Amino acid sequence: MSPVRRHLLVVDDEPHIGLLLRPHLERLGYVVSLARTLGEARRALAGGVQPLDAMLLDLHLPDGSGLDLLRELRAATATRAFPVIVLTAEGEERVLSEAESLGAGLLTKPFSPSKLTARIAALLGDAPPPSVPQDPR
Repeated sequence: MSPVRRHLLVVDDEPHIGLLLRPHLERLGYVVSLARTLGEARRALAGGVQPLDAMLLDLHLPDGSGLDLLRELRAATATRAFPVIVLTAEGEERVLSEAESLGAGLLTKPFSPSKLTARIAALLGDAPPPSVPQDPR
């Protein structure tokens, strides 16, 4: 991992996703912010203390579709190439195809933490993070 810690925004309305992903990603050296709605995600994208490096985006959120946010990002010059991985249980081909056509990586739920971290590293052009020993408790 580079000396600069990468900042990830996880946008998912299911609390357990953030509760599972945040500690895993933080052990690997990422800074993780959580958003449970499109509104929270937009606020996080608009500005924070530390700029965001990538987003993990669920498609089904209480205040709309993650695809809407992805379309907004791609329509703006400043975020046209912002790295996004769509995390979804969505099986509808039209929706998945649109997410891919908008330049997002796709990872279907359920997924393994190791697969996710490999995808994040590849998306950001980082070396794959070292494996983290599992807590034996």
